[in-house]
Amino acid sequence: MDKLASRRALLGGVLGGIGAAVVAGPAEAASRTGAGAGVVGRAGSGSAAGAESAAGSGSAAGTGGLNEGVRGGKGAPRPVAPVNQEVADRFGPEYKTLPAAVAGVDIEPLIGIASAADIAAKRKGMIDYIWKGAGQPKTLPTVETDVSAPDFASLTGVRRIDRLTVPLGYQVSAKVYDIVPRRAWNRRLALYHNGHGEPFDTMLRTVQALLDRGYRVMAYAMPFQHWNQQQIADPKDPAKLLPNPSHRELPPWESTEFSALTFFLEPLTITLNYAQATYRPASVEMIGLSGGGWTTTVFAALDPRVTRSYPTAGSLPFFLRPASPKPRPTTGDWEQTKEALPGFYAATSDDFLDMYVLASVGPGRGQVQILNRFDECCFNGVGHRVYQAPVRDRVALLAGGRPEHGRWDLLEDATHDDHTISPFALSVILWDLDTTNVTT
Repeated sequence: MDKLASRRALLGGVLGGIGAAVVAGPAEAASRTGAGAGVVGRAGSGSAAGAESAAGSGSAAGTGGLNEGVRGGKGAPRPVAPVNQEVADRFGPEYKTLPAAVAGVDIEPLIGIASAADIAAKRKGMIDYIWKGAGQPKTLPTVETDVSAPDFASLTGVRRIDRLTVPLGYQVSAKVYDIVPRRAWNRRLALYHNGHGEPFDTMLRTVQALLDRGYRVMAYAMPFQHWNQQQIADPKDPAKLLPNPSHRELPPWESTEFSALTFFLEPLTITLNYAQATYRPASVEMIGLSGGGWTTTVFAALDPRVTRSYPTAGSLPFFLRPASPKPRPTTGDWEQTKEALPGFYAATSDDFLDMYVLASVGPGRGQVQILNRFDECCFNGVGHRVYQAPVRDRVALLAGGRPEHGRWDLLEDATHDDHTISPFALSVILWDLDTTNVTT
């Protein structure tokens, strides 16, 4: 190790505890919203009554910085919930102990971001690959105001819903729903991104909680999923339309002139352009589940306009994926693999560890990654514990030890065995948003 690396390692260790601190907003923000208190009560009742505390189990569920008190000790403490012992008893040791594959793995060299210059270079590389050197688009979507949106009919406290349409390549477009709260707007915009066909229950529960707190919410579906199902022009014959493709069928559209990643990321860029040009939110938060969790990870990394982000059940670093209790689904979909996109995932470090850092550093920025220990789908187990502290400490180092200039942490949710944002995880997200009120 050279002298610079040694100094960085030493400073990273010193700042580790600093990076765990959570910046809090005014106490009245937490008391006004009542974040988490009622929600976590539901998560911790009934079958989640196991004796093992998530905070004390050695897992990331209680996780350092997330357990710290808020500024001045005046705000509500972070919600906690026990491990659901009834669920845990159904799973083998591979869900409760570190996999053998992580033994002896040095995480520090796998994080390739060590300076502001590294952040700028990595972000530019991502943007150059996606938009082939043209930069993020500056255009605006087409807007239809006060539309009927049956998928959101169960929501309450809605003033109106606008539909934003973003034209993309190959005769594809993306629809995004901009949901305006009936109550006074808190000047914050939340982006919610659903995954690969996940049921709407998690999305609706999360959007409702945000509306109840005065957030304006934009709701996104993945390309060719839900309300974005559509035909696509044949890359060999643009006049010919092909049926709605799966993501695994997208390789023919990937070329040196065009990246199919624009189908995933350009709708976010253009609708955020619209928000900034029209109603100018004071902060932008992003929450995503599964494939939407992957999208949240990538977009928050490449676009610093996103302040707080909460990717859920959406990614693991490449080195950990084969060690998951369910390695096949954890390898990820087409857009998440090195084999499909070697030009995008091209770092000698681990691209996802780098993206966690990129998503977290900057004034008012932060990320909490949420992983479900007993997830029925993917990104499960406890292997993530090996990188939690190194990533958190690297972000603290780059933020100069000031959480208001960047923070990262991980929540391991062991209250259930679903592929979802649980009531417990949602209570932690809301608490984190309330106690890090960047608008004050």
